Amino acid sequence: MNIKENPELNVLNHSAAHVLAQAVKRLYPNAKFWVGPVIEDGFYYDIDLGDIVLSEDDFPKIEKEMKKIAKENKRISREELTKEEALEMFKDDPYKIDIITNNLEEGSTISAYRQGEFVDLCRGPHVESTGKVKNVRLTKVSGAYWKGDANNKMLQRIYGIAFETKEALEEYEAWLEAAKQRDHKKLGRELGLFMTSEYGPGFPFWLPNGMRLKNALHEYYHKAHMDRGYEFIETPIMLNRELWEISGHWANYNDNMYTSSIDEKDFAIKPMNCPGGILVYKNGLHSYRDLPIRLAEMGHVHRHEASGALNGLFRVRAFTQDDAHLFMTPEQLQGEIIEMLDFIDEVYSLFGLSYTIELSTRPESKYIGDIEVWNRSEKILEDACIAAGVEFKINPGDGAFYGPKLDFKVRDSLNRIWQCGTVQLDMNLPERFDITYIDSEGNKQRPIMLHRAIFGSLERFIGIIIEHFGGAFPTWLAPLQVELIPVNAQYHLDYCNEVAQILEKKGLRVHVDARNEKLGYKMREAQKAKTPIQLVIGDKEVENRFVNVRRYGQTSQHSMSIQAFVELISDEVSRKLLTPEVTSED
Repeated sequence: MNIKENPELNVLNHSAAHVLAQAVKRLYPNAKFWVGPVIEDGFYYDIDLGDIVLSEDDFPKIEKEMKKIAKENKRISREELTKEEALEMFKDDPYKIDIITNNLEEGSTISAYRQGEFVDLCRGPHVESTGKVKNVRLTKVSGAYWKGDANNKMLQRIYGIAFETKEALEEYEAWLEAAKQRDHKKLGRELGLFMTSEYGPGFPFWLPNGMRLKNALHEYYHKAHMDRGYEFIETPIMLNRELWEISGHWANYNDNMYTSSIDEKDFAIKPMNCPGGILVYKNGLHSYRDLPIRLAEMGHVHRHEASGALNGLFRVRAFTQDDAHLFMTPEQLQGEIIEMLDFIDEVYSLFGLSYTIELSTRPESKYIGDIEVWNRSEKILEDACIAAGVEFKINPGDGAFYGPKLDFKVRDSLNRIWQCGTVQLDMNLPERFDITYIDSEGNKQRPIMLHRAIFGSLERFIGIIIEHFGGAFPTWLAPLQVELIPVNAQYHLDYCNEVAQILEKKGLRVHVDARNEKLGYKMREAQKAKTPIQLVIGDKEVENRFVNVRRYGQTSQHSMSIQAFVELISDEVSRKLLTPEVTSED
């Protein structure tokens, strides 16, 4: 659910932010307040508490005060204030003074909302009384720089969510508990996938199991692109300022770039792969017969993020972007977009991810190129979606600074929405870099360029599918696919090793648990590791040269020959099945 898109919940959560602020003010009289907006999953309020640092342990106390305010059922009333009245009313709160000073012209008014002893600047609207704000849950607290500027003071951001009924809140709390169990940071530690370090905030470390998972995605990505006529490239991680000035990144994206000086020249670590892809195209002459040219790159990029925004694999400072850059004639454009739509559908279906498409149009301020070109580009993307028969909606002003785009919002098993893939039409960078092809009459023409990502950030996508699958990955993707468990290592280990060698020769990821531990313990450990298949080997299996097959999360077991098992799992992996087909008993 997107709270912002639900009119009733939007207003309710806005009022809940005010009730939160009122409760905090009662408990911490010296608190100062910045802003408290509604967001997709509830609301937050940025608060200056001086030297007091809140944690989730403080939530019960704050929630208790919020319930008290709800019980008081104070009327929420709107007041219109002149600039002078507003400055006087909020003279003790420098954050409100900043809002009034910078947003209110002389002679105009600003609105405030009052509930009991508490009053706050706000455009509204709000519910009629605090009694409506009864079903609230505070969810987390984090740091947030004032105005999002790292040079400013760090405030405390308290998040929460409000519902109209107790039943809806209880349903949300059950969902929240399920989400906590699937938290990719928790599972990343437990399953040995990745780690973070204070020595590199925002720069994840991949552990052996994580690398196996990442490599499985790489292998699929590579084959899928080869099958669709892409060529692979790799471009440098650092390029000089001149390139980024040509591309427009230096002027429009500099705040997010890491820079350095080499031989008295400015360089930047690439935040995007696009300029490098253009240089590869520009490296040779191209005829119209060569087009379309499809260049794919798993490029390692770096973008600065505020420390308070970092979140596991979801928000990092270094990540792998699965970019493709395609160059084509105008006549080829619609067909290439339609083919991309089919490709993206194939990938998301493989993971059981449903999705919606948004056409993101020209930003209001930071953009390059002519408005006429932007309008034409947006129409091309719209027409391609219609021709492909896919549904989409308009997302005004959210395009990249160099062109409009199709954004792909995937929905995971917890019903959350994630921005992943993009198809971006770029009529500006080809002009800036003066790239050309020779048409059928021998004249130079400007190619059309498409940017395309499917995973988006590979790190973020892995975080999404960790939570989507709850760490129990499909067999083809699992870091470890088969765990062999001898009942007694002294008598059964040799056969386990023999079976492991057979499976490994088939390219499967296998481990033999040769520890001198009880069988039950080793089986529980394999379940905790969420290994898709356990093969338990005892006297019967050794004697008959069979394997006893047990699936993760299932109580049933099946005996079959080694050959039958190899055929079963090889088929499962090659077809990349989301869920295994029923195993027939021997």
